[in-house]
Amino acid sequence: MSVVIIRGANLINRGQSKVADVLIKNQRIEKIDDSVNYTGAYDEVNAEGLLMLPGIIDDQVHFREPGLTHKASIETESKAAVAGGVTTFMEMPNTKPSALTQELLQDKYNIAGKNSYANYSFFMGASNDNYDEVMRTDPKMVCGVKIFMGSSTGNMLVDDRSVLEKLFANVNMLIATHCEDEATINQQFIKFKEKYGSNLKASMHPLIRNEEGCFLSSSMAIELAQRYDTRLHILHISTRDELVLFHNDVPLKDKRITSEVCVHHLYFDADDYDTLGNLIKCNPAIKSKEHKAALFPALLDDRLDIIATDHAPHSWEEKSQSYEFAPSGLPLVQHSLDIMMDFHNKGMISKERVVEKMCHAPAICFDILDRGYLDEGKFADIVLYDPNASYKVTKENIHYKCGWSPLDGKTFNGKVVRTFVNGAEVFSDKGVFNKGLGQRLEFLR
Repeated sequence: MSVVIIRGANLINRGQSKVADVLIKNQRIEKIDDSVNYTGAYDEVNAEGLLMLPGIIDDQVHFREPGLTHKASIETESKAAVAGGVTTFMEMPNTKPSALTQELLQDKYNIAGKNSYANYSFFMGASNDNYDEVMRTDPKMVCGVKIFMGSSTGNMLVDDRSVLEKLFANVNMLIATHCEDEATINQQFIKFKEKYGSNLKASMHPLIRNEEGCFLSSSMAIELAQRYDTRLHILHISTRDELVLFHNDVPLKDKRITSEVCVHHLYFDADDYDTLGNLIKCNPAIKSKEHKAALFPALLDDRLDIIATDHAPHSWEEKSQSYEFAPSGLPLVQHSLDIMMDFHNKGMISKERVVEKMCHAPAICFDILDRGYLDEGKFADIVLYDPNASYKVTKENIHYKCGWSPLDGKTFNGKVVRTFVNGAEVFSDKGVFNKGLGQRLEFLR
């Protein structure tokens, strides 16, 4: 591995900004100083005028492999990730087959070890009948256990209360939950189907998968976690109603219950169904402006801890079906930093808070070993971002295998120009990509 010196970038780290040089050696940041000197051969990167950020850690993606690779693969979506500054991802178990045994979970690690552009971890999936397999999970080598307390692909809905009690009582690592009440969703769908028949539309999605369903399920998860002192992380909060369930009175490192908000719930609202339709159909649903407006203050005051994507690609043909049959999910991992820096450019959030919520907080929340910061001794997962460049999202520069984005045609001010994973360049905006340099995450548990 070559030695690299990145010179003159504006480092954003631990709530501060400063211009410095960074020496990278043996996959890690060896030195940060006003002026770094090194005796020996090295590669030099001139980063004057650029921001240097820790690599983004996305704690919720769906890369569709194995079994659904007509939509995406670990290779294609991790390539899109590093093009957007995401150097680490945690992937969900609802593939085909679902990751419900240790052997199937290991299969995914084996694929990533060969093909991933980024660092990786994979959630162990829970079902109504795989408790013993869940309990075999190594908390030091796996990011968490995923419980779908709402609709999912395959045999992954956990709706048996006794199983939930057993899991929350005994799992000795982070449990991540998708919280939507299945009975509420089914009741609402039947009501809308009886009224509208085949004329159901995407704009009805937030009314079918409504705020009541989210609140009931999140409340149940928190009640179980409090009863058993479970380390609980609730994914993709989408409603103002749920915000009362979360607190900001203790530091993140001391929280037993944490939360995540996704970029699409911050960026889109129900009015966007008129133009984007099924392209923004996702679970939990993108809801009204009132819900969107409540999420941002909760992010800033630390009731919402982490920003993620829930990247979930589907083919254009699948999304072009009628509302009832079009699958839920949208591709976002290449553009999450673009979205958050767009908010920064509008004066809604500082660049230091963007780094906190997308880099530092996931590292703290999941107890990730040596990542998430621009610190000496940490792995050199680094993003160089040009705040003065601009680019337009087009099909030609979208790297998702599905080939589309709900942001198609959007012009962003600022862009990722280079991404380093474990000290090696994996992306540059000159067209350079290098795969297989990502590593399996380890956790301090």
